[in-house]
Amino acid sequence: MGSFVDMSLDITLIPYGILVLLLFFQLYYILFVYGKLALYKVKSNQEMENSKEVSIVICAHNEQENLKSFLPGILEQDYPKFEVIVVNDCSEDDTKWVLQDFASKYANLKIVEIKEHIQLKHSKKFALTMGIKAAKNPYLLMTDADCQPNSSNWLKEMTGSFNENKEIVLGYSPYFKFPGFLNRLIRFETTHTAMSYLSYAIKGDAYMGVGRNLAYTKDLFFTNKGFTDHMHIKSGDDDLFVNATANRHNVEINIAPDAFVYSEPKTTWKSYYKQKARHSGASTLYKGRHQRMLGTQLITAALFYLAIVVAIAIVPQYWYIGIAAYLIRLICQVLIFRPIYKKLEVSDLLLWLPILDLYYYFYICFNGLFNRSKKQVSWK
Repeated sequence: MGSFVDMSLDITLIPYGILVLLLFFQLYYILFVYGKLALYKVKSNQEMENSKEVSIVICAHNEQENLKSFLPGILEQDYPKFEVIVVNDCSEDDTKWVLQDFASKYANLKIVEIKEHIQLKHSKKFALTMGIKAAKNPYLLMTDADCQPNSSNWLKEMTGSFNENKEIVLGYSPYFKFPGFLNRLIRFETTHTAMSYLSYAIKGDAYMGVGRNLAYTKDLFFTNKGFTDHMHIKSGDDDLFVNATANRHNVEINIAPDAFVYSEPKTTWKSYYKQKARHSGASTLYKGRHQRMLGTQLITAALFYLAIVVAIAIVPQYWYIGIAAYLIRLICQVLIFRPIYKKLEVSDLLLWLPILDLYYYFYICFNGLFNRSKKQVSWK
């Protein structure tokens, strides 16, 4: 009779056993992956010799207003020798005339015009390739037309990271802060993505970068045949290129405040959903180990929340185990995320962590589930 009771007790604890297993998976990512970034010492490159010749490449499609607002901050960087290449990619607004006006004032601006062929459609990767081919300098720095460097020392910071045979520099590009839950979610998602790719880069296993603030050498681009292997995917000019070319020794990160590049966030749920849907397709072409690595982190986090609810619903008498598991994970998150959020200048999101974390995992899971195989029709 006693053995039957013990067996019954063991069976009732199975849901909590699964929950604890999922907790261990999550603690690994929080403590041993993100922990790398929490302990990382931010350094500045502004005092280094600025002898590297750099080409900044920007693709613009109907960006007349953004160019008026943000291009001066890029053209006026405090750097001895650089050029800015703006690719006017089939714009239908006044982008062409805005650029020509800038060109009359700034000698370091070069314009590349692309006109849409009636039978041949192309992606941002084609436009970027045209810009890179037009670049005369060996170092390339990518950003977008709606991006604003955090200071006039952005170029110094990013190019200063090209040392000791580094070929890729991963920067950080947060979104501007505005009121509202959507803005908090977008900034949280961007922070979470940055935490992940920066932490893995520190570990020597870089898997992606963000094209709003990404630098690499021209030799690396052409040696690896540019975007040829994934030209059929509209997105991925940043993460897929890094995923294919990064190794343990050729990647550096820069998260000094002056190296930040801020960007305009989406302001509606529909536009945000469309943006995430466009990005989700690229991850299917990541290296296998990176897909497994990221998939495990994402799935175990979502299952962790589900397991708490299921375990308490099935075996309510041990509810305190579920609550304890949740609090252990949350406390570890706060301890590790707090120094990271301070470095990435999003400390205001820490108070929203319990809500945003829960919403983030389920939103990203469902978005990816429905859009990973959807055909992409535009890069904007």
